Amino acid sequence: MNTNIFRAFRSRNYSLYFSGQSISLIGTWMQRTAVYWLIYTQTHSTLMLGLVVFATQFPSFIFSPWGGVVSDRYNRYRITIITQIASMIQAFLLAILVLFTQYTAWEIFTLSVVLGIINAFDLPARQSMVNEMVDKKEDLPNAIALNSSMAKLAWLIGPAISGIVLEKLGAGTCFLINAFSYVAVIVSLLFIKFPPFIPHPHPKKVMNEFKEGFVYLKNTPSIGILILLLACVSLFVLPYSTLLPVYAKVVFKGNASTYGYLNSFIGLGAVCGAIFLASLKIGANFKKILLINLLILGVALTLFSYMTYFPVALSFAMLAGFAMMSQTTISNTIIQTEASAEMRGRVLSYFAMAFFGMQPLGALLIGVISKYIGAPNTILVQGIAAILIAVIFLPFLLKDILKEEDKIELKIGEANGKIILK
Repeated sequence: MNTNIFRAFRSRNYSLYFSGQSISLIGTWMQRTAVYWLIYTQTHSTLMLGLVVFATQFPSFIFSPWGGVVSDRYNRYRITIITQIASMIQAFLLAILVLFTQYTAWEIFTLSVVLGIINAFDLPARQSMVNEMVDKKEDLPNAIALNSSMAKLAWLIGPAISGIVLEKLGAGTCFLINAFSYVAVIVSLLFIKFPPFIPHPHPKKVMNEFKEGFVYLKNTPSIGILILLLACVSLFVLPYSTLLPVYAKVVFKGNASTYGYLNSFIGLGAVCGAIFLASLKIGANFKKILLINLLILGVALTLFSYMTYFPVALSFAMLAGFAMMSQTTISNTIIQTEASAEMRGRVLSYFAMAFFGMQPLGALLIGVISKYIGAPNTILVQGIAAILIAVIFLPFLLKDILKEEDKIELKIGEANGKIILK
């Protein structure tokens, strides 16, 4: 086994965080799967599916700027504990609503909005905190890739379990399991040891600090263009998952388990992609890998769109998951390694806006389009869109890609020179 893949585990704090978060994320995916299935089985509407994705994620777009500023101003460790406790309470409320009341779709939407607001403050603080958990900064890209592996493994396991629980015990039990899963991450956070937080004075207003983050992105095109690329992919391509319940129920004539398998195979592909990224050597050309995988994602979605034979469709779904993995992980890695420490929280809030903010808008767009042209045609268009986005951004990223290639060749040359001297 290549122990290089797990080198970030040398850091005690990161190991604790990883163990707790991995359990919690399985519950998160169980809840997400159950919410989408519940809405679709009640309404049989792709538009309503788009609306629930919008309700869950769009608040992150609105509140992420404040989340980034709060992350840069205050103790990220305490913020993360607070947001995890708040997420646990939201899951308990959702479970009580479904198990003990005659609920409506709009009540589920309301609680989804609450979770979206919590996530807007959670993501910048939690992602920035990963940087502080890793003892050796050269292990940071590996830690981010392992984080993504953990998230995608949860994507593999969570929907599969959720499909079984949905059929046997119902959506309320999925929400209850998710609520209890937060105990694991909260306990792991309590065992993490950070140096005492030293507050710094912040004479500037919140909006001025937010504008500083925007100016920083404008003056740092290597990060700014990357976030713009992620925003386009999140808007036009990644919301394909919104239509998975339609494929499970209509195209493949299946049930909740079928939907769970589709999600799980995408998760399996994403896990493979995360392991691939984690195994990359230090100094790998991330932007080159990002563009290649975006092309692969486009081809995978195009092939999946009209495939009616379920086993083959699962293989294309897995390929899409593999390629999709790099879009967020590589963007996150480059931001964490290249952004200055005092701007990291705000830059990550823009990252959250691009990823979590554009997807709900895309989900609404996909829901409306699929209503008129059908789910297969919509997925086909999204596959073509992925290829076009890769082609459009190629000229902007080519300079950085070639620059990275030159650095790698220079390091190889220096290493060979040292070997010859020895």
